Amino acid sequence: MRTLSLNARIVLIASSSIVFSVALILFIAYDRLVRDFEQVLTERQALQTSAVASRVNEELTTRLNALGAFASVLTDGNDLLPLQHLKTLLGRQPTLERLFGGGLLIFDDRSIAIAENTFVPNRLGTSYADRPHFKRAMQSRTPIVSRPIIGRTTGLPLLSFLAPIESDHGDLLGLAGGTINLAEAGIIPEELKIDEGTILKVLDTSNFIQVDALRKDQPAPDLPAPGEDPLIDAALSGIPFGVVKDLAGQRWVYTTQHLDRLGWLFLSAAPYEKAIQPARASFRSFLWLSVVAMLPLLLLTYTVSRAATRQLGAMSRKINKMATDVSSTQRLTTQGPAETRNLAKAFNTLMEQREALDILKNQFVSNVSHELRTPLTSINGSLKLLQSGSAGELPPKASAMVELALRNGQQLQSLITDLLDFDKAVAGKLSVQMRDIELIDAIEAACAGNQPMARHYSVELVGKSGGELRVVADPARLRQVLDNLISNAIKHSPKGGIVSIEAHSSAPGVVRITVSDQGDGVPEHFLPQLFQRFSQAEAGSNRAKAGTGLGLAICKELARLMSGEMGYHFKDGAHFWLELPETNHQGEEHYENA
Repeated sequence: MRTLSLNARIVLIASSSIVFSVALILFIAYDRLVRDFEQVLTERQALQTSAVASRVNEELTTRLNALGAFASVLTDGNDLLPLQHLKTLLGRQPTLERLFGGGLLIFDDRSIAIAENTFVPNRLGTSYADRPHFKRAMQSRTPIVSRPIIGRTTGLPLLSFLAPIESDHGDLLGLAGGTINLAEAGIIPEELKIDEGTILKVLDTSNFIQVDALRKDQPAPDLPAPGEDPLIDAALSGIPFGVVKDLAGQRWVYTTQHLDRLGWLFLSAAPYEKAIQPARASFRSFLWLSVVAMLPLLLLTYTVSRAATRQLGAMSRKINKMATDVSSTQRLTTQGPAETRNLAKAFNTLMEQREALDILKNQFVSNVSHELRTPLTSINGSLKLLQSGSAGELPPKASAMVELALRNGQQLQSLITDLLDFDKAVAGKLSVQMRDIELIDAIEAACAGNQPMARHYSVELVGKSGGELRVVADPARLRQVLDNLISNAIKHSPKGGIVSIEAHSSAPGVVRITVSDQGDGVPEHFLPQLFQRFSQAEAGSNRAKAGTGLGLAICKELARLMSGEMGYHFKDGAHFWLELPETNHQGEEHYENA
C-alpha cells in the first residue's frame, strides 16, 4: 500500500473534522437543554447567596459570643465592678475593638450608658431603655443584635450588639454593648468571590436602604423607587427565585436569601446568557448522534495525526539535541513519508558538511598554531632578554615598549596554547599528572603571576584559603585553569575593582575554589553556551575583550579530567568555581589511574 504523503494526511484530517462537525451541528437540538442549565444556574446563585448569608450570620454569632464572654467578667458575682475597673477593662480589649469598630459601652440596669472605650459626645448618661432591642435584651437575658438603626448621637447606620451582665444569683446588673458602623466597616465578607458578571446586593427591608452600597461619610443610599430597578422589585416581591428582565432588556436569573435577625435580603443575579451559552457551546455534541460519531472520529483523528507527527516529533528532538551539542554526530533516520525522508536526507547532508568544515577548521587552527608557536617563543625569549638588560640598559621609553610587546606576545602565546590544548581535547589526547597540592601555594602563585595584568587594568587581586587545604590535581593544569579564570575576572572587572580567589571545603572530601569579580557577569541569554567552545558573550570583531572563546571550554575539560566540576553563579558580581577532590578523601586508586 502506498504511503500517504503528509499533505494527504492533513487534508484527510481537516476534511473529516469539517464533515462530521457540520453533520453534528445539523442534528443537535440544543434548545431543550436551556431549561436544565437555567436550573443549574439558579441553584448556583442560591448557593452563593446562602454562602454570603451564612458568613454574615457567623460574623454576628462570633461578635455576640465575644461580647457575652466580656460581659461575664464585668461583675464580682454580686454587683457591677467599680466604674474605674470597668473603664480599665474597656481599654484592654484589642480583639473586641477590632470586632466592634463603632465602640464598646457598658450600661447599668436602667440601660444608661456609664462607660465607653471611644468618646462620643453626649453618649455617656444617655438612656437607651426606649430602644426595642434594649427592651428585648432586658427581657430575654440573652445576647442579641439589633436590626440596622440610625445612631441617636452619630446619625449613622449602626448595628448594636447587647449582652446581659448578670450576678451569680441571676440578677440583671447591666448590659455590655458594642456597635458597628456599617458605613465604615460592614460585616459583609470582602474576600467572598462571586462569578464574573454576577450581581450581589444586600437590601435592608426595614430601613429600605442598600447595605452593600454604603460608603464612609455618605448618607445611606435608599432603595430605588418602584419600577426603577425591576431586579430589586422582583426580589422584594417575595418570590425567592426566577427570571426577570431589566429596563435595558437584559434577562437575569436571580435568587434571594433572607437573614431574619437583621432583616436583610441577599440578592444574587446572573445574566440569563450564562444559561444559554453552555447549552450552545458544550452540550450540542452530547446528543445521540455525537455518541455514535464521536468515538470513530476521535479514533480516526488520533490515528492519522499520530502517524503524521510521530516522525516529525522525533526528528525535531534529534535536531534540537544536535543544535545544542555541537559535537553530536547523530543522523536522522530516512524513513516515513517522502517529505520526511527528503527532510532527513537534507539535514544529514548539512551535518556531514558541518563536520567536514569542523575537521578542516580544526586542522587549519592546529597547523597555524604549531607554525606560530616556534617563532613566537623565540620572539618572547628575545623580549625577555631585552627586558632583563642582557643587551644593555634600555631607555625608559624603549623599556616600556618592550614590556608592552612582551605582554602582548605572552597573551598571543596563551591563545595559541589554548588552541593546541583544545585540539588535544578534541583528539582525546589531553592528559593530566595528578599530584598532592598545597592549595594556598597554588593560589598565591597564580595571584603573583597575574599581578602585572591586574596592575595594568587597575584591579586589586586578593587570594585566600580557609585552613591548610590540599587537593589532588595536576599542578600545571590547575595553574592553567586558575590563570584563565583570574585573567577573565580581571578583564571584566571595573577599574578599581577587586578580584578575589577563595578556597574552602564545600562538602566532605570536596574543595571549592571560587574566583570572583565585581563586573556585570554573564548575560542570562548566554548561560547555556558558557562552557562551549568558541563561545563568547560579545560577538563580532569589535568586542571589548580579546580571546578565542576556548578558555572556559578547556577549563571545563581539565576539571573533568581531574575528577572535578566547574560552574558559575552571579551575586554582586560573577563567581566562577572549580571543585576538586580533597587529598585526605581521595585514596590511592586515583594516583594509580592518573
